[in-house]
Amino acid sequence: MPNLEEWIPNRKAKQIFAEIRRSGTVSKFDLLDLSGLTSSTLTRMLEELAASGWIEESGFGESSGGRRPLLYRLKQNRGYVFGLDVSRATTRLVLCDLQLEKLDSASWQMTEKMTPAHLLQEVVQAIRRMTDKHRLQPDRLLGVGIGAVGPVDRTKGVMLNPLYFRAEGWNEVPLGPQLERELGVPVLLDNGANTALLAEYWAGSQQYRHLLYVRAGIGLRSAMMSNGQLVYGAVDMEGSVGHMIIQTDGPPHPERPHVYGCLESFVSIPVLEKQAAARLKQGRRSVLAEWVERPEEIEYRHLLRALSADDRLVTELFTQAATYFGIGLSNLLNILHPEKVILGGPLITTNELFYQISTQVALKNTLYYPTYPVTFTRGKLSDEALAVGAAAMVVDRLTS
Repeated sequence: MPNLEEWIPNRKAKQIFAEIRRSGTVSKFDLLDLSGLTSSTLTRMLEELAASGWIEESGFGESSGGRRPLLYRLKQNRGYVFGLDVSRATTRLVLCDLQLEKLDSASWQMTEKMTPAHLLQEVVQAIRRMTDKHRLQPDRLLGVGIGAVGPVDRTKGVMLNPLYFRAEGWNEVPLGPQLERELGVPVLLDNGANTALLAEYWAGSQQYRHLLYVRAGIGLRSAMMSNGQLVYGAVDMEGSVGHMIIQTDGPPHPERPHVYGCLESFVSIPVLEKQAAARLKQGRRSVLAEWVERPEEIEYRHLLRALSADDRLVTELFTQAATYFGIGLSNLLNILHPEKVILGGPLITTNELFYQISTQVALKNTLYYPTYPVTFTRGKLSDEALAVGAAAMVVDRLTS
């Protein structure tokens, strides 16, 4: 099994490949400026990359007085990567080319029956089916990237002890080594927040030096990027944002009862569902009572439907959760000072109220605002960000 780092063996060629990938389409003249290489060395590297099929000529650029410059871009069909997003509600698989254009996809609902063994079988079958369908040759398949619910051990490719999975067995799962044995290609694993941020970076945020990504759904997940590189700590930091204490005498964490008043105790889909059920039991009026026989049957889809109907109780619950989320975001802004904050996940993408209130509260409580020009945005790739970013992780490794 070839190492990803060995596909492009020359260090200077890696540098040129990375610059062309970052620019999309770039002239030889611009590459001289970006790379700092001599003209003869750059020419040799371009010829080497073109001969091995990694790049191709793409016409001529605008003339600045002399001959029109020759343009280069990645050769999309030189390599293909699979990206896998292993999340609590839905797992997604995408097949992408070198420029992260999606060619195919599959998804599975994470029910009580979706154990790690069952999911692995489904994923392997889907990868083999897509490989046959698109007639991918072995020397074109670079590898598989996995963005999984943390915490994870990236070095060993293991999902450690994630919360909220409905099926049993989701502890100490060596997903990376298992897929490598089944498929015979390199497999990389990172937490899903990191891969989502990678996807959003390559989808049009390369001009920002400092990026923060926060995903709000069944739980809270975050990632940080500085100067185009993901920021890592001594342990996996994906779920740390949810354990930020914002009220010391607040409710216990849903899964860690010894932790009181953390952000995830106020902001998550399970918390909203439980709060709605509790209010119905207290006698609060809501259209929810017409849609379920028992308060415990309330699901997120019911809450969204009620929110669309301007239900007073549900609007109150979402407003409260968004306010707490905004407070958590302001704490992150005051510590990390990103230029851009990308928000994703079901709580962000499925309703406007939560996004607007949380970002307004965050800005109001941020030091140096409005002179600190932070930008908030929803993720461009929505639900597929984690899987596409997992594929991007494999392409990134080519030039590491």
